[in-house]
Order: sequence, then C-alpha cells, then structure tokens
Amino acid sequence: MLEFPLLNQIKGPEDVKRLYPEQLPGLCVELRRELIKTVSANGGHLSSNLGVVELTVALHRVFESPTDQIVWDVGHQSYVHKLLTGRVDRFSTIRQYGGLSGFPRTDESVHDPFGAGHSSTSISAASGLAAAKRIKGEDGYAVAVIGDGALTGGLAFEGMNNAGRTQDKLIIVLNDNKMSISKNVGAIARHLMVIRTKPFYFKIKDIAEVVLAHLPYLGKKIRKALVLSKNAIKNYLYHSTIFEEMGLIYLGPVDGHDIAAMERIFRRAKAVGRPVLVHVLTVKGKGYSFAEQDPRAFHGVSKFDVETGDAIAPASHETFSAVFGRTLCMAASSNPHLCAITAAMAAGTGLTDFASQYRSRFFDVGIAEEHAVVFAAGLAANGMLPVFAVYSTFLQRAYDQIIHDVALQNKKVVFAVDRAGLVGQDGETHQGIFDAAFFNTIPNMTVFSPTTSDELRNMLFSAFFECNGPVAVRYPRGCSPALPADFCPTYGHYDLYGTGQADILIVTYGKLFAEAAKAAQMLRKEGMAISVLKLNQIKPVDTVCYETAMFFSRLYFVEEGVRTGGVAELFCAHMAERGYRGACHICAIDDTFVQQGSVDVLLHLLEMDAAGIADRIRQDMATPPKHSHFDERRAQ
Repeated sequence: MLEFPLLNQIKGPEDVKRLYPEQLPGLCVELRRELIKTVSANGGHLSSNLGVVELTVALHRVFESPTDQIVWDVGHQSYVHKLLTGRVDRFSTIRQYGGLSGFPRTDESVHDPFGAGHSSTSISAASGLAAAKRIKGEDGYAVAVIGDGALTGGLAFEGMNNAGRTQDKLIIVLNDNKMSISKNVGAIARHLMVIRTKPFYFKIKDIAEVVLAHLPYLGKKIRKALVLSKNAIKNYLYHSTIFEEMGLIYLGPVDGHDIAAMERIFRRAKAVGRPVLVHVLTVKGKGYSFAEQDPRAFHGVSKFDVETGDAIAPASHETFSAVFGRTLCMAASSNPHLCAITAAMAAGTGLTDFASQYRSRFFDVGIAEEHAVVFAAGLAANGMLPVFAVYSTFLQRAYDQIIHDVALQNKKVVFAVDRAGLVGQDGETHQGIFDAAFFNTIPNMTVFSPTTSDELRNMLFSAFFECNGPVAVRYPRGCSPALPADFCPTYGHYDLYGTGQADILIVTYGKLFAEAAKAAQMLRKEGMAISVLKLNQIKPVDTVCYETAMFFSRLYFVEEGVRTGGVAELFCAHMAERGYRGACHICAIDDTFVQQGSVDVLLHLLEMDAAGIADRIRQDMATPPKHSHFDERRAQ
C-alpha cells in the first residue's frame, strides 16, 4: 500500500478531481510504476499506455465519467483509465483468465461505455452515443480518444465526415504520439494554440462575427474576406485544414504531458457546444527509457525484466510469423512480381526483412484492411503476385472485399493469415476463430492450414506457384507444436496418423493435430483402435478424406474455430450426403465468443486439449454405434 500512496486513494474519477495540482506529477509517477510492474509480469500493451498517463488524468479531471462517456479507440491504451476508474485492486489480473480485460468492456465497468479491440471505431461509436444523448435529452459529452495511427483507417474518416455536420456534444481527442504534424507546424502553431484556447479570443471572435453579420452588404463582404484570409493563413501554417473542412472545430496542438494545459483546452472544447477535435501531442513509452527508445518493441510485449527490458521467455523454435517472413523473402528472390502488403503490422507479421530487402515491392497501407485487399486485387490484375499478411481477427474487416474484388474476379491474391485459432490473453476481440468459416462461404478460395513450420513453408510455395485464384494460408501464433515421433508427414492435402483398420477417427487440422495425436496415443494404451485424419487443405477438402472416413464407425471432428459454417460442419454434411451411417461428433466453438486466458487454459476449458478430447471419446464409447456396415466395407 505504501508503494503507491496516491494511486491507492483513487477509487474513481471523483478522487482524481480532489487531488491538488501539485500532487498530479506524483500520481503520474505511480501510474507508470504500476503499468511497468504489471505489464512486465503479465505481458500486454506498455508503450501506448505510458504515453497517455497525463492525458488520461486530465480527461478524468475535466469530464464527469460515466455521465460523460469516454470511448478509447482500439482500447489497448485504456490501462490508465482502468486504474483511475475503480479497478486498481484487480489490475494485477489484467489479461489473465477471469481477470480484467486488456481492452474496454461494457460489462466490466460503467466507465467503459463502448467495447473495443479493433482500430478506428471510436469516432463513429462516440457519434452514436452523442446523438442518443441529444435525442433522449440526456446530459453529458461523448469523448473519442483516437491515435494518429488509427486515423489511417477509413472508418475514422467516415465517422468525422458525418460527425462534422451535427451539433452534438462530441469531442474527438487526437492522441498524436508520432508528432508528425508538430514538425510541420512548429513554434507558430504553438503560439496560435495559446491564443485560440483563450476564452477571451473566442468571445471577441464571436462578437465580431455577430456585428459583421448584422451590417448591410459591406459587412458581409468584410466577414467573407476575413474568413477566407484566416483559412488561408491556417492552411499555410497547418498544411491541411481537413478536420475543419469536415465541419469540426480544431483546437491544438497541446502538450499531452502538461495536465494543466490539457485541462484548459478540454474545458474550452466543452464550451464550444458542437463537435470539436483536440490535437494532443504525446511521447509513446514516456517514463521508461527502453520503451521511449524503442516504442514499437514495447507496444505489445510478453513478460520482461524491468531492469534490462529483456523478454523473459523460454527458449523456443522460430515462430510461424518468422518462418513466413523468411519464406517470403526466399520466394521474392526468384520472383520479381511477388509483393508484400501489411496493414500497419510489418513487425507482427514477420515482414521486417522483406520491407528492407524489397522496398519497391513492400506496401504498408496503414490500418486499412479493406483497402489492402482491393489494392492487392489491383496488383494481381496487372500481373503481380500480391501477398497480404494479416492477423485473422483483422481480416474480418475485409470480408466484402475478399468476395467482391478478389474471389468474384478470381484474382490470384495470397492471404497469409497469421494468429489463426486461439491467441490467448487479448481475448474475445482477437481470437482467430472465424476465418475458416467465412472462407468456407467464398467460391474460388483455396485454404491451407499447416501444423508445423515445415508445412507452412511447403504450403506457401504451393500457394505462390501452384495454385490458381485466391489462396489463404492460415497459421497459428507461436511455434510448431511437438508431434509424435512415429508421425511422418506427407506434405500432401491430408495425413492419416494410424491405420484404416481402427473403429474411431479423429478429424482435425492445424496446430490442434498435436492435441488429437496425443489423445489417440492415450486411448490406444487403453486398448482403443483409433486413428487421426489431419486435413492440410481445408478448402476444398480432398475427396479421398471423405472416402477414408467412411470406413470408421465413429467420427470426432475437433476444430479450433466456430462450429456454424466451419470445416467440421461441412465435413459432416458431406459425409451424410455420401450415405455415412456412423456416429459423427463435432467439438468446436459453439455460438459464443472465447474469453481471454492462455491458449493452454482455453483449450482445456473447451475440451480441445488431449485430455479433453480423450474424455469426450471415453464418455461416448459407452453408447454403441447405430449401424454395423463398417466391417462389411472393410471386407470389400
């Protein structure tokens, strides 16, 4: 308790308001210490949260949450907000199973008015909240806190385009931690900011406009000339008036680590009475030297040593992402048409080396997945071989473009779908459990799902040089799992682990094969005849797989994805169409979102680990199969 004497007094935003200004620097020091201590132990988003400490304190001193509703874009920078809104006691559980989420959640606190996890949604969400307040006659402002990176997403501009034409109490806080605009604007802009945020300036401006508006013909001309000259000066100084052209009042830039300055500008924004954008300049990673020096490396981190900044992780093999990046570079060396595309995730998807080696063929489009897919289709239309590396959860945003712009025109675009399946502590918003099902609905698609890094390399080369039309190669987070010593991969469309003379067949794909194989080994020791069919190409499934499955009396399809529309459901439907009369069981994620927790914990809870799979089969074996034609088929 003595470690954080100020922070431990904060039970809610009202306590932040009670602090004296001279106490605030001490509170910010304690907040940063708590962030570093907890994230170093749990992993999570560090540099983005270190950069918004003073900003979050200023917001909660000026606004009245939850009456004023604060929406955090993406939400990965909401840790400080959680600490100031009554969640200090549970903060050590963040991103753990059953603990606080690493993102805003409406069921976690009344101070989280809107959930998040993906980028560029905050302005649209806050606009809706503000409109609802106006219609219902409720008090309060809606505040969207959005980073400059999130402004690369088109949804942010759609939100601003519509918000600017309203009179709603909407305030957009632009958290600019790259300071690109400040370099262009410099000292003159800071001087103008001081003038424009003075209430006296706005009072004189308002009076002048009223007087000129009531003058006859000459007054209108003077007013028009003043407006035009003012806009010309601002355009010269700011190099862009896009926010004001969209109908927003622009205030700033303001130092995002000066609480008093931010309090003044936020109060001015509240007094405007219509949509306002407040431009705040922050330093990503502020207060922790390692994060300040390399904010990208400390954006999303695993456990690390606070004293050295080094990751604390067991020795492991090369990750799937790294293998993908290395394989892509290898393929690009012999194919001058191969291009790589990322949506602001070059490091996360393993494209750093490609970006440096093949600059003219590397495209970072920002947080714009829809654009990335259509851009890739355009490249393909003119003879290039585009590879879009993207996390499974973020590819969801481009479903229409995959259908309309790629598959419908049968363009050769390769989707390298990283983080497919369960991803762990980032929770519901980031689990990659939908891609297999939505790819299943799209004609012309070919989809591969490797289990190991060796298979990933082979499937990528097949996608690049053997397949026609759109191809997806989906692979999990982390490294290759350990497989049985007696398993020999064929690198074909499927693998059968065991013999066709067994009674029970487990069908699965991807990394989950490791768990299914372990379950089979456990059950064989108990005297069960059991095999495992591993699908390497999950769309379309090789017809030999269906023919093989017909010889087993019981099928258990285990899938690390949603059941509805998934590979398992389609597989069983095809089996029924072929006249299969045995028992067909599906173990998949059934109409629910999967909460946060380590992948091992989640697999256990979903009964998809080896023990869970084996238990399901044991329980079911108490019931005999309905039909007995399988021995007859084997005899044939």
